[in-house]
Amino acid sequence: MYFEQFYLGCLAHASYMLASEGEGVVVDPQRDVDIYLQAAADHGVQIRHIFETHLHADFVSGHKELAERTGATIYIGRSAGARFSHVDVGDGFQLRVGKIRIDVLETPGHTSESICLVVTDEEKSQKPWGVLTGDTLFIGDVGRPDLSKSLTPAQLAAKLYDSLHEKLMALPDHVLVYPAHGAGSLCGRNMRAERSSTIGTERLTNYALQIPSRDEFVRELTSKVPVRPDYFLQDAEINRDGAAALSELPQLAPISPQKLQGLLDEGTIALDVRPGGEFAAGHVPGSVNIALSGQFASWAGSLLGLSCRPVLVADTPEQIGEAQLRLARVGIEAVRGYLQGGVAAWRQAGLPVSKLDEISVQTLRDLVRDHKLHLLDVRREGEWKAGHIDGAEWLPLDDLNKSVPWADRDIPIAVHCKSGYRSAIACSLLQRAGFQNVSNVLGGFDAWQAANLPFHTEQTVEA
Repeated sequence: MYFEQFYLGCLAHASYMLASEGEGVVVDPQRDVDIYLQAAADHGVQIRHIFETHLHADFVSGHKELAERTGATIYIGRSAGARFSHVDVGDGFQLRVGKIRIDVLETPGHTSESICLVVTDEEKSQKPWGVLTGDTLFIGDVGRPDLSKSLTPAQLAAKLYDSLHEKLMALPDHVLVYPAHGAGSLCGRNMRAERSSTIGTERLTNYALQIPSRDEFVRELTSKVPVRPDYFLQDAEINRDGAAALSELPQLAPISPQKLQGLLDEGTIALDVRPGGEFAAGHVPGSVNIALSGQFASWAGSLLGLSCRPVLVADTPEQIGEAQLRLARVGIEAVRGYLQGGVAAWRQAGLPVSKLDEISVQTLRDLVRDHKLHLLDVRREGEWKAGHIDGAEWLPLDDLNKSVPWADRDIPIAVHCKSGYRSAIACSLLQRAGFQNVSNVLGGFDAWQAANLPFHTEQTVEA
């Protein structure tokens, strides 16, 4: 059996290819499908089957394009209501591919149509080898239960409890676990960094599997659900229809500095994809900085929405192409174009340039001690509870567009996250909202801890 995991770090997304005797299966493909076609060519495999473990909400899948380019059949849970050519599957459905046997388990809970795929390599054993769990079971976590338009989170959580204990935990402990997402994904809340596990390991270490009763499980999962980005339900609908091929995306048009200035006056967003330090040194006033180095597309989808038509600001054609691809992966396709010549051309045109102050944690310590600024922590709840700086105000980046804590646009504000990536985004949003005195904390809370500066946990003060 040939088996490969494809991990897309910017979306914390894992997809898979399995093959035997020249026949291949792809599971949960990302939107840009050339990687599977290349892997198939490298291993002498014909892709004949595509499984979707559910209608993904955090990214746009490439299942339709991959099927059109290979002639493969798409399989998806019978409750999906898929509007593309497919085969509905559920409990009892079995697919044989060479010496591989794939058995479908219906595992509703994350979504109504969720399935898991039990894989047996019959060339080696009649016992199951592994299970591809989609978003039902993660490494250290389980799927969020709030992605249905017709069922409540409590109803889905109850179904998830049953799916986990009656289906997945019925598998032998040695069975390998391969989920569709890893740490950083918003499809769960507490995933570990490992890319695979076993049923036995999860049985012993996964917090959700330690909860003794269905009622308590439902309370736990519905009381601490991460903020759901607005684009999640939109992506699920795109995947229900099947997305257009990436080759159909329009070629981006160059936009002159003067034209961009006019577009900005009309409300267009300039999306600066350069690293935070370069943005801080000089940027188009009012532009939003989401650097390509992190979870760029997820934050763009969450903060800007799928209907935004941004103008990209970058240094190189490679950055522009990468940004367009990654935006398309979450469904942002109507990009207006890119700033021709980048910020250098903007400067040469004599147009105003904004800057962003960056401060060290030592400087931050002195300013906080002397009460000379407001400190904003934009990390997520778990990070805040694990440790935060005394006097900081907590406002997750996910909520920043909806709620700014201060009315006075002239007050001095310093922003920090874990390492500086999210705080740079937050600073750009605050500047765009009219705040005049904003600073980004270099290195974030990691740098604060590394400098042995004091912080609080939920229970006590740490040194």
